[in-house]
Amino acid sequence: MSNFENFRKQAKLHLRWHRERYYPVAAAIGSILPRFRHLTDRQILDHSFKLADAQELVAKKAGFESWQALKKGLQTMTDSTTSDAEKPFLALAEPQLFVCDIAAARAFYEQKLGFTTRFTYGEPPFYAQVFRDGARLNLRHVDKPLFDNGLRAREDLLSATIAVDAIKPLFLEYQAAGASFHQTLRTEPWGARTFIVADPDGNLIAFATSVESG
Repeated sequence: MSNFENFRKQAKLHLRWHRERYYPVAAAIGSILPRFRHLTDRQILDHSFKLADAQELVAKKAGFESWQALKKGLQTMTDSTTSDAEKPFLALAEPQLFVCDIAAARAFYEQKLGFTTRFTYGEPPFYAQVFRDGARLNLRHVDKPLFDNGLRAREDLLSATIAVDAIKPLFLEYQAAGASFHQTLRTEPWGARTFIVADPDGNLIAFATSVESG
């Protein structure tokens, strides 16, 4: 596959992420494309974003002024030149949570946190994945807790952090659902707004956003 084809695939991927309202792509758009810098992440995801915008984003990330400049630049590169298209691209992370009961864990994430089970594996199940929007959590069965839950709670040892664009409505939703909070909604010294939910196995899940987006 040519370098240019790799860049085309990256542009289409960024376009899809914007359409799926994948929160981290908004930060990239706002930091790289000047016309989006005055918008919050939520406004960027609400804003029109076309393939040409995604192509410009990819080109600027690769050090070119425009998509046309990228195409022209690739034509002059030798085969020995290493371009950004050949570098590994980390698309997303899927935290793995260790639980004693897959069914009970699924019930918590579905009923309390609004997730949906994507799949389960094994009979009886020992592995599952739950998701909500762009957030995915993998659930792995263990017979005994791997951590001292008392220590984990005292030290705020997080199992996962999920970025959200409107944190207060989500906090109120979870409060109404009866979720167990390790930490209620607050503004951190560095400006982020956060809250932390504890699942039945003691996993601490942080939800975080910026002040302007919350």
